[in-house]
Amino acid sequence: MKQLLIVAHAPSSNTLKLRDAAARGAGHEDIETVSVTVKAPLEAGPEDVMACDAILLGTTENLGYMSGALKDFFDRTYYAVLEEKQGLPCAIYIRAGHDGTGTRRAVESIATGLRWRAVQEPLVLRGEWQERFVEDCRELGAAMAYGLDAGIF
Repeated sequence: MKQLLIVAHAPSSNTLKLRDAAARGAGHEDIETVSVTVKAPLEAGPEDVMACDAILLGTTENLGYMSGALKDFFDRTYYAVLEEKQGLPCAIYIRAGHDGTGTRRAVESIATGLRWRAVQEPLVLRGEWQERFVEDCRELGAAMAYGLDAGIF
């Protein structure tokens, strides 16, 4: 079994919908060789990253930056996984009340420093809440799991 790790900050009912949708998509019944683990950033650690074959990161836009919880996750895991997890396939979704530019830049910068490999452009869910954001995250989770299942990454 391949392991997809979803590390997503979900401080509100809407962001919880996004995280759950990503997990639902990744856990689709047609995907038989991928196991999905979902953790909040403050609960995830280096051992989770070491055990995964791909990672999906979710964050809110907080004052033009990633959530403090996701930053804490990176602070606690960065050096512990730096050498062993180079090339780790990753994707990002951002719930941005504004434009998400600073948040995207910050998360991508750290992922680049870790030498993780982005498998698609970050999904930036901008502006007022829209129910389609839930479907976008479900599709992202499914794409990550299907990619792992098919050996694409």
